[in-house]
Amino acid sequence: MSALTPLPEALQHILAAAPLPPPAEPCPLPDARGRVLAEAVTSPIAVPGADNSAMDGYALRADDAGLALPVTQRIVAGSCGEPLEPGTAARIFTGAPLPPGADAVAMQEDCTLRDGVLNIRTGLLPGENVRPRGQDLAAGAEVLPAGWRLRPQDLGLLASVGRASVDVYRRLRVAILSTGDELVEPGSGELAPGMLYNSNRYTLAGLLAALGVEVVDGGIVPDDPGATRRALQDATAGSDLVITSGGVSVGEEDHVRAQVLRLGELSLWKLAIKPGKPLAFGHIGNVPFLGLPGNPTSVYVTFNLVARPFLLKMQGATSLVPPVLRARAGFSVDRPGGRCDYLRVSLEQTVDGPVARRFDNQSSGVLSSVCYSQALAVVPAGATVTAGDPVDILLLDLF
Repeated sequence: MSALTPLPEALQHILAAAPLPPPAEPCPLPDARGRVLAEAVTSPIAVPGADNSAMDGYALRADDAGLALPVTQRIVAGSCGEPLEPGTAARIFTGAPLPPGADAVAMQEDCTLRDGVLNIRTGLLPGENVRPRGQDLAAGAEVLPAGWRLRPQDLGLLASVGRASVDVYRRLRVAILSTGDELVEPGSGELAPGMLYNSNRYTLAGLLAALGVEVVDGGIVPDDPGATRRALQDATAGSDLVITSGGVSVGEEDHVRAQVLRLGELSLWKLAIKPGKPLAFGHIGNVPFLGLPGNPTSVYVTFNLVARPFLLKMQGATSLVPPVLRARAGFSVDRPGGRCDYLRVSLEQTVDGPVARRFDNQSSGVLSSVCYSQALAVVPAGATVTAGDPVDILLLDLF
């Protein structure tokens, strides 16, 4: 495990080791955002349930558009009109069902009404300005597949077919540990020389919460072998995954890797990426373990590249990796690196397409580089970049 593992190979190995999703449970629709469907949902009804008007106007037979038409009824959303006699029209409002006999709707802007008689200034085709029955979903059609991670718009779609709850996979329980004698919690007073506020705890907890995960915070673990071993053992109790930040590099005070090897096994250590080389994966007993680097930016990058796809697979999700956009580089890389570099960038939309602007300081300790960026630009190992070259962009904010 001494050689650096390329990310695609590492991710394939880690995802293959993901346990099956947890058991399913019913979840009320208002609480289902971010959860993963354990069932494929089909629609018991057609949506919409009837041909209806796409706008305010007048319902009629398209062939009657050139005639002077008496308006014989008024139909609002939530009501049903009477059958429409040939040579007549009905005042209709957006969303109202077409009366039997009508096959088109004339926009009110194209109409003149005088003394109850309608004249239309344009011709009409059958179906014009009409939303047909089942246009959104046919009865029996699949609404969303199993493995779909629910977004707000998905909840609206489920509600449109009458679902008040859905079966989703149980929330994962993830224990997090922050390692290092130099760490103190924010709010505990002024920093002593050599000390740092524990930012990784809040980055990880926030990233996990955004995935709908139940976070078990194990606090700060001192740089001591025995304390590290006990904290790791305690963290596995009732957890689906243990994530640590720091302690997996090669320093004399990096105890996490050694203690995981005493308690279980590691099947992967050190990635061929920058930032984030000292990442470890294995198991403590039957519980998966991910050891992330200690540098704040490395934590954010490796979580998104490795931990997040692993957690999504554990949750039963089918979409695991961030979307990729091709953009022009607004920066240059003159010297090729030995590892694949993930640069923190912001996207600027120009007349010639999107341009990736690199954050000035790419140090793995500069957390502001991920706060003022929306994405990662991928620079492969051994590659250089000239401004204007096409580069792959991982869209983390849409992930």
